Parts: sequence; structure tokens; C-alpha cells
Amino acid sequence: MNIKLDENFGSLRVATLLRLAGHDLATVREQGLISTHDEELIDICRSENRCLVTIDRGFGNRLKYNPSHYPGIIVIRLPSRPIFEDYRTVTETLIGWTGSSRYDW
Repeated sequence: MNIKLDENFGSLRVATLLRLAGHDLATVREQGLISTHDEELIDICRSENRCLVTIDRGFGNRLKYNPSHYPGIIVIRLPSRPIFEDYRTVTETLIGWTGSSRYDW
């Protein structure tokens, strides 16, 4: 899967786990896109054919970001004070979900 990790979720450990799982991964940080406006970022994801993975709940607004217009938007919900284990669990879940058929869940 082609994925772009938003700056708010794109730690080196998360990126490494996704790459080891075989995903084509780009990060906002690596591409110098930190603080890019949401509309511009999602347009970049669309042009790169990448699914955005973020904790920015604004991307969950289906009226503003209609899922049918993008390769994918995954909004992660973490505890208010996440620890590494929270990130690892979410990343492993994401790897399991993206590695399966869309119809297996």
C-alpha cells in the first residue's frame, strides 16, 4: 500500500515498521511538508496516490474530505497521553488491516 504518514503520527519507529511490512511509505517530515495546510497535504496525497495516516481528526470530516475523492484517509485515535505501546499497537493493527483484502474485515 502507498502510505503517507502525517507529521503528527510519523515517528521513525512507526515508519520503520510499515516499511518492513512492505509498504511504499513517505512521511510529511521526510518530504519537508511539516506545517502544510490540510487541503494542500491531502491534494499531495491524491497526486502521489497515497493513503494519508494521521491523528488529525479534521480529516475525518466526510463532508470536507469525501473518502471517494482520495486513495484513503486513516484517522488514528490515540489516548490523550500515548505511550510507545499505543503507537506499536496501532501500527500493528494498521499493518494487519492493509495486508488483508479490503473485504476481509
